[in-house]
Amino acid sequence: MSQNLLTIRNLAVNFNGLPAVDRINLSIAPGEVVGVVGESGSGKSVTMMALMGLIDAPGKVTADEVTFNGVDLLKASPKARRKIVGKDIAMVFQDALTSLNPSYTVGYQIKEVLKLHEGLRGDALHRRALELLDQVGIPDAKNRITSFPHQMSGGMNQRVMIAMAVACNPKLLIADEPTTALDVTIQAQIMDLLVKLQKERGMALVLISHDLAVVSEVAQRVAVMYAGEVIETNRVPDIFRAPHHPYTEALLAAIPEHNKGARRLAALPGMVPGRDDRPSGCLFAPRCKYVVDDCRKARPALDTLVPGNDAMRARCIKPLNVSNLDLTGGAR
Repeated sequence: MSQNLLTIRNLAVNFNGLPAVDRINLSIAPGEVVGVVGESGSGKSVTMMALMGLIDAPGKVTADEVTFNGVDLLKASPKARRKIVGKDIAMVFQDALTSLNPSYTVGYQIKEVLKLHEGLRGDALHRRALELLDQVGIPDAKNRITSFPHQMSGGMNQRVMIAMAVACNPKLLIADEPTTALDVTIQAQIMDLLVKLQKERGMALVLISHDLAVVSEVAQRVAVMYAGEVIETNRVPDIFRAPHHPYTEALLAAIPEHNKGARRLAALPGMVPGRDDRPSGCLFAPRCKYVVDDCRKARPALDTLVPGNDAMRARCIKPLNVSNLDLTGGAR
């Protein structure tokens, strides 16, 4: 049996025949923290929404494998899937205010999760909701439990979303841009809270972000997405020290913290290809400074760079920074 908590093979999501994500391969071990990074529109959120079963028509989801904790989610009945999604797999959405129902108190919404997945009722239900609000740092939880989302700050609403997500002690928590629209101080507090909960509960955490600097402080491994594909995966700090895909290199060149002393940050020319004008070869070829003719002939695979090291992969026929690797099976 696989040691992975989650295994995704060749996941694709299409809308009206146009690809939003294509050939996604991703695995997550129990308790692992994985960052999924990329520009807006790269397919980060769509990938996780597909895992949660939240892609509606006209969207179409296909995959060779989506296995969670030994259960094939593609073959699972709707009832069996509902027992997993929302309980064992939970998600924190990026805009808490629009994700919460404005017509109900935050306490009511937390209790609905507990009633559905844990079967709690009465005093036990109320006590558990208060405990969750307290655990995520909501002050004066006894009074706040009757507040509506519009009566709370953005940071407090995000804490409520986190409380709902961890209410059933999930094995995997997906945090989709959890600090969007929050000021810098609150962003740090929310990230600290997520890390604290992950360590206390031993759950796996997927952090979706466009900010490589934030991911570098939290994640153990990073998957970089571009135009709906995973183009590189590697461990932290290896991916920051020696990226193997030109797009990852370009992202890092635009981070001030990664380029201290530089007079000017590097800009990446060109545009991400649209869903209906994708090049036949490498999707990054039109913007890549290392491009050769072969790059335009066929779509490269997400290949393992070192035999036996599945964590280090790049979708490039001329991967960067490989001279210091032992391509027979280890680092030099």
